[in-house]
Amino acid sequence: MSLAELRASLEAARAGREMHDWMAEMFPIGRSITGDGVRETLALVKRQIPLAVHEVPSGTRVFDWTVPREWNLREAWVKGPDGRRVIDVRDSSLHVLGYSVPVHARMPLAALRPHLFTLPAQPGLIPWRTSYYAERWGFCLSEDRLRALPDGEYEVRIDATLADGSLTYGECVLEGDTGDEVLLSAHVCHPSLANDNLSGIALLTFLARALGGVRLRYSYRFLFIPGTIGSITWLALNEARAARVKHGLVVACVGDAGHSTYKQSRRGDAVIDRAVAHVLRHSGAPYQVLPFAPYGYDERQFCSPGFDLPVGCFMRTPHGRFPEYHTSGDDLAFVTPEALADSLAKALAVVEVLEGDRTFVSLNPKCEPQLGRRGLYRMIGGPADAGRNEMAMLWTLNLSDGRHSLLDIAERSGQPFATLARAAGVLVEHGLLAEAGRREAGE
Repeated sequence: MSLAELRASLEAARAGREMHDWMAEMFPIGRSITGDGVRETLALVKRQIPLAVHEVPSGTRVFDWTVPREWNLREAWVKGPDGRRVIDVRDSSLHVLGYSVPVHARMPLAALRPHLFTLPAQPGLIPWRTSYYAERWGFCLSEDRLRALPDGEYEVRIDATLADGSLTYGECVLEGDTGDEVLLSAHVCHPSLANDNLSGIALLTFLARALGGVRLRYSYRFLFIPGTIGSITWLALNEARAARVKHGLVVACVGDAGHSTYKQSRRGDAVIDRAVAHVLRHSGAPYQVLPFAPYGYDERQFCSPGFDLPVGCFMRTPHGRFPEYHTSGDDLAFVTPEALADSLAKALAVVEVLEGDRTFVSLNPKCEPQLGRRGLYRMIGGPADAGRNEMAMLWTLNLSDGRHSLLDIAERSGQPFATLARAAGVLVEHGLLAEAGRREAGE
């Protein structure tokens, strides 16, 4: 099956529902940058696609960083003066400050309050807070719940371990015809946050599953890593391999109802930047393209000046620009099967551009070849598409001079890439075009 056939056969409604249902299975897991929650999540990914799971020991030096100690949480709760639990991590994995050190103590509410984190401007929501690199403890709860707490003595317990262990990440590699790679990455370190975490994991998992049955030109490396420290660790351990990366995407926040957004790589004009912009431009839906900035997700590590990889970030509503961001409002109801399916279809379309982008040479460059004599008018597509397809052939013939790729031609002509790729295929079949490298090799 070709990529075009794969995308055409995608049952969007079914794919969206399957992704959403699978996210529901992962949602309750208490994830962090290390620990058994990450392993449990990767085990679910491994049920869908082939996945190698790597463990990097605590204390490993990775550039200017060090792999931290491993954190695992067994229980966390606060009991009120009447002995009943007023906060319990079993109700939401957001209730505990991430990486909290162990504690078991009794104290008055006044002493407990500095360890309680809320969102006064969003009083009904629980915030997500962490303390990865400073030893603290705390609980997160809604402002409404905090205001309802009576004075008196409280019992607090965080049963956790913070000890030498490892950082865990997953890697799925689909081998292509060449060693050049497309790097696709999602972070796996957030607990019960559906859009900012699980939607990216789901999209990359289902994309890898779909591509597994297709012959590919590039090799595709899917990374499921904890944010920041995960990408830094992977780059430190794979510095030589990183040179193989020709295109890349970090995927996050792809399940909400907002329109698609793409953040460019540091280069700004890399093929991946142009390919995603082209797909969004021809999607028929609103979109936005943002310039690179050294803040955000792991694209800032892949794009650091010592690597400068062509890696952008594919999203819907960007992080921090929806009020549910990093709160209990980012739940399964916030993401929709329709948005997930749309994001998957667009990701497949981007892969189709990357795979199909070729540079051709016209074998009949002196004046326009007689297409009618060869029966090429209206050969691809029906009557309604005839004009567009004829123009696609004419543009392809005119700009196939060994210097313009199909993506170049698509950008200049305004034609959809898929239409030009089909036209190029027909012209090759009729001896009017040859791929630049193959012609030079005498193939």
